[in-house]
Amino acid sequence: MGAYKYIQELWRKKQSDVMRFLLRVRCWQYRQLSALHRAPRPTRPDKARRLGYKAKQGYVIYRIRVRRGGRKRPVPKGATYGKPVNHGVNQLKFARSLQSVAEERAGRHCGALRVLNSYWVGEDSTYKFFEVPHPRINQVNKEEKQNEFKLVAARPEEGNTSGQLDIINVIGQQLFCLCDNNTTAWETLTKEGLKGIHLRFYPEPSCMLGQDFVRFRSTVLM
Repeated sequence: MGAYKYIQELWRKKQSDVMRFLLRVRCWQYRQLSALHRAPRPTRPDKARRLGYKAKQGYVIYRIRVRRGGRKRPVPKGATYGKPVNHGVNQLKFARSLQSVAEERAGRHCGALRVLNSYWVGEDSTYKFFEVPHPRINQVNKEEKQNEFKLVAARPEEGNTSGQLDIINVIGQQLFCLCDNNTTAWETLTKEGLKGIHLRFYPEPSCMLGQDFVRFRSTVLM
């Protein structure tokens, strides 16, 4: 086996004595640094290379610290000024993973660079740490700009949509009026000429019960 294979097997055994000690020391070191800083080299070179990183001019590594836990609703003194069903403040679950949040913050900080992907490097009781490789080469496709905002760089949703049906949502509520019991969503979208619209999935509304729908992920109809 090559060197990267040994490194990969080492990171698979995170509960070993060596890795537990190493991760604990590294988390202490990362806490002393700023929330977003440039790393001199990737902590996991095997993982970084699998995600597109190369040890050459034009590629940089940034390490980001993200606070763990749910997302508290940003309201003053807990006053939501709404219906009682929307009074929740503390126990709210963000629809995106902390990894995608780290990529977004790195992309905003480095506007001239492009986010390739990211990987986990450590966590403690308060924070999670990710490393995000940025390419700065001229060969990067211009269509790949700001992938971290398009939620295509890393896994945007992680277990926060369990028990919910993936439903197509086009601009407004027009799609709800287009579908009937005899045609699927794909046939309806093709018939109505709504090709090329970016689709996202949301919880199933009450008006869609009983409809014959196809389960979609976030995709673009071509």
